[in-house]
Amino acid sequence: MWFDQSELRGGDVWDQRIRREVRDCTLFMPVISANTASRHEGYFRLEWDLADQRSHMMARDRAFIVPVCLDATKEAVTDVPESFHRVQWTRLLDGNTPPAFTVHIAALLTASGVAPLQRASQPPGTESVEVSSAAAPVNAVAAAPVLDESSETLGARASRAFLGRRKWLLLAVLLLSIVLTLIWLDTRKADSAGNPLANAGFSRLAGFEGVGRAAAISRDGKFVAFLANREGRNDVWVSEVGSGTYRNLTRNEQRQFTSPKEIRTLDFSPDSSLVSIWTRSLDGSRPEDVSILAVPIRGGPLRVYLPEVAEYDWSHNGSKLVFHTTAPGDPIFVREPGSPDRLIYVAPAGVHCHFPVWSPDDAFIYFVRGIPTDGVWDIWRIRPSGTGLERLTTHNSYVAYPTLLDQRTMVYLATSGDGSGPWLYTLDTEQRVPHRISFGLETYTSLGASADGKRLVATVVYQSSSLWRLTLRAKDEAPATALTPVLLSANGADPRLGPDYVLYIASQGGKQGIWTLKEGGATHEIWSSTHSLLAGVPAIAPDGRHIAFITRDNDRTRLYIIGPDGSHPRIIADSLALRGNPAWAPDGQSILTAVVRDEEPHLTSIPINGAPPQSLVAEYSVDPVWSPDGRFLVYSGADIGTTFPVRAAARDGRPYPLPTLILTRGARRVAFSPDGKSLVVLRGDFDHKDFWLIDLMTGAERMLAKLPAEFVTGDFDISSDGSEILFDRVQENSELALIERTHSSANP
Repeated sequence: MWFDQSELRGGDVWDQRIRREVRDCTLFMPVISANTASRHEGYFRLEWDLADQRSHMMARDRAFIVPVCLDATKEAVTDVPESFHRVQWTRLLDGNTPPAFTVHIAALLTASGVAPLQRASQPPGTESVEVSSAAAPVNAVAAAPVLDESSETLGARASRAFLGRRKWLLLAVLLLSIVLTLIWLDTRKADSAGNPLANAGFSRLAGFEGVGRAAAISRDGKFVAFLANREGRNDVWVSEVGSGTYRNLTRNEQRQFTSPKEIRTLDFSPDSSLVSIWTRSLDGSRPEDVSILAVPIRGGPLRVYLPEVAEYDWSHNGSKLVFHTTAPGDPIFVREPGSPDRLIYVAPAGVHCHFPVWSPDDAFIYFVRGIPTDGVWDIWRIRPSGTGLERLTTHNSYVAYPTLLDQRTMVYLATSGDGSGPWLYTLDTEQRVPHRISFGLETYTSLGASADGKRLVATVVYQSSSLWRLTLRAKDEAPATALTPVLLSANGADPRLGPDYVLYIASQGGKQGIWTLKEGGATHEIWSSTHSLLAGVPAIAPDGRHIAFITRDNDRTRLYIIGPDGSHPRIIADSLALRGNPAWAPDGQSILTAVVRDEEPHLTSIPINGAPPQSLVAEYSVDPVWSPDGRFLVYSGADIGTTFPVRAAARDGRPYPLPTLILTRGARRVAFSPDGKSLVVLRGDFDHKDFWLIDLMTGAERMLAKLPAEFVTGDFDISSDGSEILFDRVQENSELALIERTHSSANP
């Protein structure tokens, strides 16, 4: 028996030993828990992959992988190889090993002809148990006794050998039970020690409906502010914790308040007397369009708090301010009394820096750096002097609301590798190993803590996405009398129209997949993965016979093509850093997508015959869409603040004339009208957008279809004859959760 539990550290000797044990073992028993689910990196994942690879060379009726789960973690969120999901799991809750499990393992080992088991000395490793076997064949017993020199029959020898093997087998199974119990105890200890919210109390702020996605808590922990829609519009509300009463602070304001998911919308002044609010005017494309306003918690008029500032945080003594603006690269500044604002960091164009926050000792400024177009973010930090820039995490996914509970303990929100979430994560800022600490159906959209880290507030969200159809024109070419959306599918997003099917993305069983919907309502999953995340929206070839899509697995991206039934999958590119949505060339012989060079994405043509890629557009460019006649394409430029420009290029990559078009981040999709003379876009604010038509010659705009106020959409497609639009609708049901920690963290 090989038991691998503690932390592996380098060394070819252990590495070779573990690979050999996985190769030679009779049973592989991955031990799964919330602890393993929260660890995105670890040597145990290599062991799991090695066992998974070996299982593909075995007959399907061969018992080899026996997953054991030590808690109530759902299979859908465990992030395990596909082969683990094909077999029955055993749950040994609270470290208990029932006799039936022992008998089952003994039967599996006996069926394999197991010889006496040996236990290796414990290496530095992870959570796996491998039961090894060097099964020697059992000689058949002779029909008549045959005496040897000691006058003992071969039958007696065989009987004693069987009893010896059975004794070793029972000892091995007993040892296995002890090992599983030790792992459970160690997991419980690790979970408690690594989870700053392990002993916290969670409660809902009762008696309030219509809560939005943003909330904040004052530094003294006495007040909570949040966005809510109670009267057909978003307002800022405040409540004193425990009072059960709520005050609308913006009832008399004419402006609308929104909450982009990548921005901290609400906060408190250091003395807790003001609630600050992120606001945007006009289209948000100019620095002066974005500012921080403030309102007294006891009520009063709004006033300008920090002009031309997008996000901010005061130092713990309230003397220094860190903030960023909406200029390209989200430049971060530090403001101190008596000194001019000091620039400490600016990212490349198209890269954003959000959620700046001081460390408790004001020695570091933490922030989230990433690319909104790809949903690729991570936590970084820098010293107030502008030195010591460091990347602390490698999620390469949505990350938001970093919140320091003490000098080393951070909690924050992030999506997992399969795209689910956002979940609660914790990070020791010195060890720099993220751990997921929330599971289940609840996801989160905001997080904040009091200055002492003992009280937190979070926005808990239950989210779903569905597909809808909007008919613009009847079959007789007459305009539709009533533009009423009709539900197409209760589960789906990012629709694309094929020749006789609808292509869309949906999640099922914890896996993100590509699906088709045909006339009559028949659905079929054509691709899915437990390891890779879809990066961008799949594209259908002009003839409808192939589908191109991009996957991301940590830092690695791949470009695939498959048939509309999922057949003949083929990797077209696996060594390029791909970004955004792909688009087929009009002739169907190449795929256009953005490739990152020198930290900037540029549209690049990738032939499907294996020829070298060719760069097409020299400037920042993502998400291409070809015109119906193939003469030119439109694409998204670099995000600036909360907006991005739409530009155009000819087939050879040269600039193509296009009226100035600035759109709001949150819905990047544009599509051509059937005649190619107009663009269909989503216009509006973050929380609600309608369909608009923009004339490509004059720039004139008109509303194409107004959606109901409660509809929030992010992607769509228009039919080839322009008669209907398919779009996704995102629905959220939010609640405020108050988290009370019974004691502060042990970290100083």
